[in-house]
Amino acid sequence: MRHDKAMMVIELARRMAASAEGLTLDEMARESRVGRRTAERLRDAVLMLFPAVEEVSDPPTKRWRIRGGLSAFEQAPTTTELVELTKAAQGLRATGEAGRAVALEGLERKLKSAMRSTTLNRLAPDLEALVRAETIAVQAGPRPSADESVLATIRGAVLAQQPLGFTYARPGAEPRRRSVAPCGVMFGRANYLVAADRESGRIQTFRLDRMSAVEAQDGVAPPPADFDLAVFASQSFGIYQDEIEEVVLRVAPIGADEARAWRWHPTQTIEDQPDGGVIVRFRASGMRELAWHLFTWGEQVTILGPQRLKATMAGELAAAQRALEAAP
Repeated sequence: MRHDKAMMVIELARRMAASAEGLTLDEMARESRVGRRTAERLRDAVLMLFPAVEEVSDPPTKRWRIRGGLSAFEQAPTTTELVELTKAAQGLRATGEAGRAVALEGLERKLKSAMRSTTLNRLAPDLEALVRAETIAVQAGPRPSADESVLATIRGAVLAQQPLGFTYARPGAEPRRRSVAPCGVMFGRANYLVAADRESGRIQTFRLDRMSAVEAQDGVAPPPADFDLAVFASQSFGIYQDEIEEVVLRVAPIGADEARAWRWHPTQTIEDQPDGGVIVRFRASGMRELAWHLFTWGEQVTILGPQRLKATMAGELAAAQRALEAAP
């Protein structure tokens, strides 16, 4: 068997060991990016090499899993995987996310302690060299805050489907005590709790650094049955949620190549134009954050729609101009 096929068999075994319920043939094919017949051959190879594989009946399908996990030899991480884990922890620390960095650093120590000393000694020189040779550029923006105790309380309430109580302080407003049904957390330039108002059911976002006296409350408060955090996050250009608009932008030829490689939004389409430019279309809310982003494109981008985005951009430009004129 060629080396790449051997790697596919080992990777499939890892996936089967990492799944509590097991994998169907269709899931094996999808995760291995192969056809069903190839997935069957890979499964048969795993069955032959790993006697601990068990078949689980899940009508109308079958599932296969490896209970008890794999050995340290079969699970030894690569240099690249360890480097990416180290960089992820360093990136969180650089942006002020010490609590989340500690979790990744703990995982890194556990992985290394489970590795054979000979394997670790072999990887150590390359790992040290790559860590020194790569760094993360910290961009300007708000410093996200994810206090470890606050996150633990939120996660506990999410898992137990309990109401979450906290005091929320908006700039220029009196602090207000809130009680919500927690749906999840969005991490980014700022970190937000996503929750449903217990009376209206409306989904709202709350910045974690503006929350205090956070506690799980008695009772049951599940998220709305049809709520999907990934779908909710993808509706906005950034974090702020408002009315969804049809956004149409024209990018000049000079910026077309960059625009084609840019991830504007999950719903984006890009149309080539005769003059070498492109038209970018997507559906999103968050016009202010989009306007802020479009500042970075300068004259390369023209807003074709919606009108609300044009008005928002005009307002932001006017505010910037006033600030510039007021400067000594």
